[in-house]
Amino acid sequence: MTVQDIARTAVMTAQRDQTTGNLATVMKEEDVGSVVVVEDRHPVGIVTDRDLTLHVVEPRADPADVTAEAVMTETPATIHTDAGVFEATAAMFEHAVRRMPIVDGEGNLTGIVTLDDLVVLLTDELDNLAGVIEAESPPY
Repeated sequence: MTVQDIARTAVMTAQRDQTTGNLATVMKEEDVGSVVVVEDRHPVGIVTDRDLTLHVVEPRADPADVTAEAVMTETPATIHTDAGVFEATAAMFEHAVRRMPIVDGEGNLTGIVTLDDLVVLLTDELDNLAGVIEAESPPY
């Protein structure tokens, strides 16, 4: 199974000059925890709800004056569309991230995979394996 099989393809995107107030509104309305900053369909940054808290809310900055570029993580860790699920978990661990934009061979954004997506998938798979064990175990 590849990450593209479980990816969220409706990725919220933004431009560098969008305000963090606008990003917060998008995150709330779309119920997402991040927005990918793009240029020509290529991810150049990512802004998370944590970034907004640490760089806008806590220092009490005006969200209308702070841009995505000012708070984004530049050059976010990405993963290719044909990467496997376990490759994604290893990459998330290596880069210490909870969200990874997915890119095609040209570097275009095609989706995003989150730690939550992977945990749900792995939990479902473990549940399936537990069912096999239960079915083959002797009664006690």
